[in-house]
Amino acid sequence: MPVLERGLIHVYTGDGKGKTTCALGAALRMAGHGGKVAIVQFLKGWSFYGEIAGLSYLPNVRLEKTGRAEFVDKRAPLLDDFAEAERGLTLAEGFLVSGSFDMVIMDEINVAIDYGLIPARSVVGALRRRQPWVEAILTGRNAPGELIALADVVTEMREIKHPFKKGLASRMGVDF
Repeated sequence: MPVLERGLIHVYTGDGKGKTTCALGAALRMAGHGGKVAIVQFLKGWSFYGEIAGLSYLPNVRLEKTGRAEFVDKRAPLLDDFAEAERGLTLAEGFLVSGSFDMVIMDEINVAIDYGLIPARSVVGALRRRQPWVEAILTGRNAPGELIALADVVTEMREIKHPFKKGLASRMGVDF
């Protein structure tokens, strides 16, 4: 039996910190109510993110990482980048449509769209085919207008001040 009667679509975007963290908080909340969560991370093929280990402690949460271990060059993506983004979208669509999950998070999918790795219309199509009780969360900078128009909840994280601007490097346990 699904946790929700009607699922909504959330978009967390903007240049500020906290988009993935917000989505993971929703996953924690859903898991706490016995719901099943699928998370597909786009453009995050490396394994040093703290959430990867942390999510393993949550029951009913499935994490799939897609992407290479190196950063994608927006101006010159590799064929592997396109293939990995397509693989991620295929996984996400399967989770959305199957009805096996109460929540599906597509982490950094907005960036994959912005980089031209997958078309926004394909993501919109997958969201429209989801089961009605499935809550969908899409994260990443530069969310396209098509996703913003379709979404029920749109939150823009806006950077006001950030320690990176003062030269402070990313910190384990806080930033990754």
